Amino acid sequence: MTDEDDSAAGRSAAATLEATAAILPWLVKPQQPRFAPALNARWKLTCELLHQAWSERHDAGSSDLRAAVFALYNLSLETADSHCLRLGEALASVADRLDEGIATARLIAALSSCIDCLSEAEGLEHPLFIERAQHFSERLERAAAAPDSDNERSSIIDRLFIGEARERLERMRDALAALPPDGKTLRIETEELIQDAEQLSLFGIVHGARLLLKILHQASQHQSFESETIRNHVLRQIDALEQLTLAVDG
Repeated sequence: MTDEDDSAAGRSAAATLEATAAILPWLVKPQQPRFAPALNARWKLTCELLHQAWSERHDAGSSDLRAAVFALYNLSLETADSHCLRLGEALASVADRLDEGIATARLIAALSSCIDCLSEAEGLEHPLFIERAQHFSERLERAAAAPDSDNERSSIIDRLFIGEARERLERMRDALAALPPDGKTLRIETEELIQDAEQLSLFGIVHGARLLLKILHQASQHQSFESETIRNHVLRQIDALEQLTLAVDG
């Protein structure tokens, strides 16, 4: 290659870089928001309240959850956006099913995933909001229209649950034996156990774990984990949950 060729190649490369540099500002230029900032702020706040209500549903009952769902539904009407409207209607349908006492594993998993996804910081302006809204609308609609029971249990799933639940209960015992007892870990592990049991419709375990969660919240509020009586009461409840867990595969 001659010097002239090198020079020509250099000029061509420089021209390409200049052209790319001229285009880049347009490529990175922020897009105009699809919704008014105030509306998106209210949407994000409502999603936070929904996430909180879902996390605390075993303490507050379903009333807070239903109120949060329909607050988001009303806000979806205000957006006048078809994707928001469909998502709001799907959430409302699932809330109705929960009020009817229908809590299949498919429904709980779909609702839990949707609520977690709605907690994204960008809210309505998330770049994948439309795709996610479509996905969860379809998933929630299928879950709400599904039969009242899952009929999807298997011995393999049961054994997996037993193994994970026993590990979780052991971590709860360790947290209780710590000095001072680790109330936060106890509550988190209990909440996770409830969620796992709900997905398999193991309502005996769900009921027992909810009782334990109530005890843990009371102990936390009154700072009474140091009480040997309270610790023994919690330990007995953990032992009872283990017996219920072992009976799953019985």
